[in-house]
Formats: sequence, structure tokens, C-alpha cells
Amino acid sequence: MPQIIPIKDLKNTSEISDMCHKSEEPIYITKNGYGDMVIMSMEIYESTMRRASAHRDIELSEQQIECGQVKDARTALAEMRTKYGI
Repeated sequence: MPQIIPIKDLKNTSEISDMCHKSEEPIYITKNGYGDMVIMSMEIYESTMRRASAHRDIELSEQQIECGQVKDARTALAEMRTKYGI
């Protein structure tokens, strides 16, 4: 369940830091009853960014397959061997 706290609670920085590290989800900050910011630990942020990057790579690969931008593996490896003198 997501944690939601008012912006005035950000004054308790060490408590907020502990919450971020204990929670595996972002913490939502409200201002005047409306969503304003999201905070999370660096570990969760980096994990989220890695996951998003992987999803983008998969999406790009699927688009390339649909457009026919593919090569036979043997052909691609032979080209690399020639290019790098392996």
C-alpha cells in the first residue's frame, strides 16, 4: 500500500529517510491535499530506472523486428569477426 504524507512532515528528515529505506515503494507527498512530489531511496530509484531501461530496450527490439530490421546471427557474427579481425 502506498504511503502518503503531507509536505509539512518533510521537516523530520531522518524519519523520512528511514521510511524511504524501509519502503520498497515511492512515498507520495501532498500539498494542500493534492499530490505534489514523490520520494524514494536511491536503491529503489536505481532499480526502477534499470527496469524502465530494460523495458525500453525490449520495446525497441520488438519495433525493429516488426520493421524487418533483423539479421541472421551467423551473418552478424561473421561481419563482426571481419570488422574486428577475430
